[in-house]
Amino acid sequence: MQIKFYAPEWGNTLPFATFCENVKAAGYDGVEMALPFDPNEKDAILEALSANGLELIGQYWQSFERDIDKHARNYEKYLRNLIAAKPVFINCQTGKDYFSFEKNKRLFELADLLSKDSGIPIIHETHRGKSLYAANITADYLTRIPGLRITLDISHWCNVHESMLEDQEEEVALAIGHTSHIHSRVGHPEGPQVNDPRAPEWAETLETHLKWWDSVAAIHKANGTVLTVNTEFGPATYMPAMPYTQTPVANQWDINVFMMDLLKKRYQGDY
Repeated sequence: MQIKFYAPEWGNTLPFATFCENVKAAGYDGVEMALPFDPNEKDAILEALSANGLELIGQYWQSFERDIDKHARNYEKYLRNLIAAKPVFINCQTGKDYFSFEKNKRLFELADLLSKDSGIPIIHETHRGKSLYAANITADYLTRIPGLRITLDISHWCNVHESMLEDQEEEVALAIGHTSHIHSRVGHPEGPQVNDPRAPEWAETLETHLKWWDSVAAIHKANGTVLTVNTEFGPATYMPAMPYTQTPVANQWDINVFMMDLLKKRYQGDY
């Protein structure tokens, strides 16, 4: 089975070319990120990725408009901007948690049309505040729109449901069967990101996530498909921070590299 790993651009404070050099040296295959509309800025990003032999996963997260017509227009504008860069695929935080099924379905259908027209796969992330914000809600979408493919960021669901999803095994299994891409952040019942997955107090929580990801990996191995992973631990204040100073309690970059190395080792050969 082939697995590719992508670094999140989210949280980067270095010049982008330097960031790309570090990403390559760490052993990543590419970067997942949004792209600016300014053509010069966009070209500079794509040139830096290419110079370092890094692939691009396009990222859409700008779901803000309450009016569905305005929302759909901006959704298409952002997706077309990403499509023009010819990424490996696009990961979307599609829709809003307060939109009706029909409104979010309109966005899924628009993404599907753009994907078929461009040949660029577009998949949809399980994310708080968006259409796929909860396990039970996502199960309904996947049942009614069975062609949906998702990015499984299950850390959000731990937070939304304030549990490790022990009572939603069927919903989780359905989502795993539709997963093309993983965000390997570790969540817990009181938050979408543990302070440091290397700490012993999070061992059981980490193991629960690993078992979910094992199930995704097993499906991709059986199907002969490439599994992609973004080690998406975020910066402060997503990363817990100290009061007053807002100093992060751990190093985002080190944690993300740790997650990549952990998963690379875990999925070498049989498991």
